[in-house]
Amino acid sequence: MTLSFPNQSRSFDDTRNAVRFLGHDGMFEVPFYVEAEALARGTPTRTTEAACLQAFDAARNKIYDVAKAAYTHGRRTIYVLTAADFR
Repeated sequence: MTLSFPNQSRSFDDTRNAVRFLGHDGMFEVPFYVEAEALARGTPTRTTEAACLQAFDAARNKIYDVAKAAYTHGRRTIYVLTAADFR
């Protein structure tokens, strides 16, 4: 199976300071987080929930591409995408 993103929902996780979204590989849910710093294009400041969600929506296709690439490098319980993943 391949990773897909049929559910467009995403949410902000204040504890992780990241946006959470789900991928699906067949019947398995694959949780992903994108750190706020990655969404803020490397700026190491804490951004607001609204700004993070807006940045996620604006870069959704790129984020999905990076998530798919991370997923091909080995199976994990969760995936955390950082600014380094987007270079």
